[in-house]
Amino acid sequence: MGGNQTWITEVTLLGFQVDSALEFFLFGLFSLFYTLTLLGNGVILGLICLDSRLHTPMYFFLSHLAIIDISYASNNVPKMLANLVSQKRTISFVPCIMQTFLYLAFAHTECLILVVMSYDRYVAICHPLHYVITMSWRVCTVLAITSWVLSFLLALVHLVLFLRLPFCGPHEINHFFCEILSVLKLACADTWLNQVVIFLACVFILLGPLCLVLGSYVRILAAILRIQSPEGRRKAFSTCSSHLCVVGLFFGSAIIMYMAPKSRHPEEQQKVLSLFYSLFNPMLNPLIYSLRSKEVKAAFRRVLWKDRLM
Repeated sequence: MGGNQTWITEVTLLGFQVDSALEFFLFGLFSLFYTLTLLGNGVILGLICLDSRLHTPMYFFLSHLAIIDISYASNNVPKMLANLVSQKRTISFVPCIMQTFLYLAFAHTECLILVVMSYDRYVAICHPLHYVITMSWRVCTVLAITSWVLSFLLALVHLVLFLRLPFCGPHEINHFFCEILSVLKLACADTWLNQVVIFLACVFILLGPLCLVLGSYVRILAAILRIQSPEGRRKAFSTCSSHLCVVGLFFGSAIIMYMAPKSRHPEEQQKVLSLFYSLFNPMLNPLIYSLRSKEVKAAFRRVLWKDRLM
């Protein structure tokens, strides 16, 4: 380190570099999306806790997905909203690194929970007679805890590799939150090890789970086509198609961002793609997975009726 280099204590998040009128419009739009994210996932979480008929493995994992989506959006979006209406767009470096760590941890957890959910649907449709034994509460609890622990450990690896680097400038991040690739550009040392670990983590946490999910759904589709009852076939296909929509949005945007060749405007591309899994995906998950489900609608009516009787 040269004598004229200084350590970063805070950085400026450049965010969306647009005119002020558009910034206020984006603030209103993203505030609405964030509110819908909290409301939708909160309703799902509340219904699963209050209604005993939703105490099944599928809704158990959906409750974890709701917690992840609320946490994931709350880690990134509030700072983005504040920066849209503020001239002071700085963030201290330690909170910035913590934001990066939590963003990675929640993203990794969502990848693994989606794999577990696809396995749950695979057992339910392809091996219905063994479902109760295979997906016991003990198994479900172990799968959920393992997903959370592995994800935070992997994020911790990134954090340790971050802390070994000297960060001395520039003092600007061309993003709306402390995204890992953008933060690495602030380092004034070789980041090749970080880049290699990020790529290997993508293979482990993106390509691996995606292959497992797609493999499960190929077998599920084959099983659905063998179902004799049109109603049973329709119900199974509806559940699985909604899951595949979420998988496509989440894994697709992440793979394009971290594994595809960069475009001529990679930073602007990263911002748009980050919106998909920071804001749009958490908002859409409750709608795609749960709020259009007959079981959830019935649970909502039961909870409302119980409140009226009280």
